[in-house]
Parts: sequence; structure tokens; C-alpha cells
Amino acid sequence: MALTQLSGLDASFLYLETGRSFGHVSSILILDRPDDPDFDPYHEYRARMARAVVDYVPLRRRLVEVPFGLDHPYWAEDPDFDLDFHIRHVAVPPPGDPAELDSLVARLIGRPLDRNKPLWEAYVIEGLEHDRFAIFSKMHHATIDGAAGAMLTQQLFSDTADVDLREEPPPLPKASPLPQPNTVFNKAMLDLARRPRRAIRWQRQLAKELFRVGRSAADRHELAGTLPGVPRTPFNAAITPNRRFTWRSIPLAEVKAVKSALGCTVNDVVMSMCTGALRRYLLEHDALPDDPLVAMVPVSIRTGDEVDPWTNRVSSIFVTIPTDVEDPAERIAAIGATMAEGKHRHDLLPADLIVEAASIAPGLVAHTAARIAMNPRVANTGRTVANVTISNVPGPRDLLSLGAAPVRHYVPVSTIVDGQGLNITVQSYRDTLDLGLVSCRELVPDLDRLAELHMEEFEALKDLAALAVAAASGE
Repeated sequence: MALTQLSGLDASFLYLETGRSFGHVSSILILDRPDDPDFDPYHEYRARMARAVVDYVPLRRRLVEVPFGLDHPYWAEDPDFDLDFHIRHVAVPPPGDPAELDSLVARLIGRPLDRNKPLWEAYVIEGLEHDRFAIFSKMHHATIDGAAGAMLTQQLFSDTADVDLREEPPPLPKASPLPQPNTVFNKAMLDLARRPRRAIRWQRQLAKELFRVGRSAADRHELAGTLPGVPRTPFNAAITPNRRFTWRSIPLAEVKAVKSALGCTVNDVVMSMCTGALRRYLLEHDALPDDPLVAMVPVSIRTGDEVDPWTNRVSSIFVTIPTDVEDPAERIAAIGATMAEGKHRHDLLPADLIVEAASIAPGLVAHTAARIAMNPRVANTGRTVANVTISNVPGPRDLLSLGAAPVRHYVPVSTIVDGQGLNITVQSYRDTLDLGLVSCRELVPDLDRLAELHMEEFEALKDLAALAVAAASGE
């Protein structure tokens, strides 16, 4: 029986999971139904997934826990894999407007995945307005990160027109029975025995990198410096299991036009839009702190040379976002500076070195530390590493489709944790930026209003860009 141990980073997404905080990440594909009256979205999707699970082992593997939680769990192929358990067929009530889809997705992301099965689910959702349907997928972050998830989606929904669904899919490779607990225990003890040698190598590498950084006074100052204290907001508290979700869409060409006119990056435009929306939302609730908010910005550290392409390869940049700045022009200039500072601070030490640190601590120690960090009493003190997570994920540039059904939107649906009851994730797909907002239902009950503020802030940035173009042309 082949067992593959989760990395410390992969396992951390399991340890941080509680009855209120879930470790899965999700996405929604919005598709146009083709004219073919015989087209069946559920049949199409299930038939293609029956082929995909043969090729993509992460879709068939499940957790094998170490007795007493002494070390990180292992992956093993599920000998009882049941595709029909993972794919569900549902519909929203008529008229199938966006609010109905948002409500359904909010309920689906508020449920944990079954750890006795491979950690993913998918829902084919019919009944949407404009003769559309959706595919909502949910996969645990321990299994895959956002970049790998986008890569998997692109592969599953590309070049599928020549698949003959009348043919039976190839059979699944036969999986061995799950190992007995004593077998897993013995393997874990051997892996733990090797851990000190890894720790020594890590410490040597860390000392070497610190010596390198220490030769530069500027870098030494950056490494020693810390972000300002994280201010308290209404969404920085212990969360409940209940969620809200909504999404909006912006033409990518308009974002690029703003970027060019203002001499910044697409990411600066996105961050400025989110910052302005958060500022106005907190002002409306008489809750804007004097100090700027702190955002956690996930970044992929993939090189393309990973032995296991499906494991997590993600790190984070922590940056102040100028919610204390009223003027949009000053705000977008400040965003560029603070992002550059955050990236420099992040790059001082190799990301691989930081990720490796998560694999050195035994699972029991890491699990205990996570439980302490996720205690709701800690979250309710306002102690958190950031106020909000803001992600900007590059998505596929080519058209995706499910047979003859083209994908029109690829909407990210991320996760929240205790102390951070709000997540804003933006993903590009072809000529569109799709924004997915997730919140704790009780901490941000008016998530639709925050989404609308994002749209209004983008319009303000378009006005600012128009002024810059006019000024440059001498009008």
C-alpha cells in the first residue's frame, strides 16, 4: 500500500479546521446551455469526470490518520471510491436569479467535507436565468492550492469536444485495502526519526540566509521590522459556520485601460478598488479605524519543477492597505508603494525555506498549536495577523467548455477563518475579472453592499483614469 505523507503546509489546512472554520476552497463555472435539446449538463459532467478520475490521482486519494495524531496524516488511494458520492445534481428555484445561486453556494461552503472520503465535491446546478447552468466544485486546501486547482480546471474543461461519451470510461486502477493502524504508526515513527536531520539541514540553511541578509543594513532593517498593529474591525472576531457569498464581474479591458492611464499594474488597480470599498463600507458602519488595515495577500511559489504538482505551493505577503487615505489618486499611489515593500520583505528569505518550516514540527505539536490559534476566545480579542485576505489569481486565457457548453464566468470562492470573517478573491478568465466575496453571515450580513461598493470604487478609478488621459493630451 503506497502511502504519501502530507507536507506540513498541506496538513496545516486540516489542523486549522474547526466546527466553524472549514479548509476547503471552491469555484463556480457559469456556462451557457447549447441549443442541442438532448444536452444534459449532469450527464456531460459526470461522464467527463469518470475519465478524469482515472488520470488525476488527487481525486481518488483519501486521508489516513496516524494513531493518536502523532504526526501528519498520509494520502492513500480510496479502495471504495464512489464517483456518485462526489457529484451531485441540484437546481435553484425559479427565476434562478443571481441571489438564488449566491444563497445556495453560501450553504454549500458552510459544510465540511467528509474526511472518510476523497476531499472534494461537485454540484451541477441547473435552473439559472438566461438558460444557463453552473458547476460548483469544492476541494480541501490540504489536497490542492488555488493555482493547482485552476490548472486542473483548465485541463478538465479544455479540448473536450472530441470525447465520445458513448464509450465506457477506462476502469480505475485497483487500489489496495487501507493499511492497518499499526502499519501507519510504524511508518510515522520512521518518518519522525528522520525529522531531526531535516531540522538540522533547515537550521543550517536558515543561518546561511540570515547571514546573507545581515550583511545589508537595509535588508536587516526590513527583516526585523514588523507591520503596524492590526486594527479591529467588525469582521475581525470569532466566526460562525454560517456563510454569505456573492460575486461581481468587470471587463478586463477596462481594468487594463485604468492601469495604463494611471501608470500602475493590474494588481494595483484591484487592490485599490478593494481598499476603497473597504474604507467606504467601514465608514458606513461607523467602524473605520484610524490606522490602515492589514491585508494578507496569498502568492504562488510554484516553479513548475514540483515532484508532486498537486501539493500546496503558496505563501503570503502581509501589507498595509491605505484605508486611511480618502483621495483615490493618493490611495492607488500608496498601494503601489506598500505592495513593493511587502514583496521585498517577503523575498528576503526564500519561500521554500519558510514552507519547509511547517514540515519540521511533529503533527501533534502543529495540531495543538493550531487549536490554540483557532480558539474563539483568542479571535474575539481582535488578535489576528491580518484584517482581510485579498487574492488576485491569474486564470485561463483560453475558452473553457463542457462539450458544446462554453464557460462564461470562472468565479473564485475562497474561505474564511476565525479572526478574519471576510475574504475577497479576484480571478481573471479570458476577458473578464470575476470577484468572489465570502463572509461570516453574522459578521458581514450585508455582503451585497460591500460588493456594490467595489463596483462603485472601480467606476471612481475609471473617472480618475479619464482625467489622467485628458491631462496627458492637454485637454
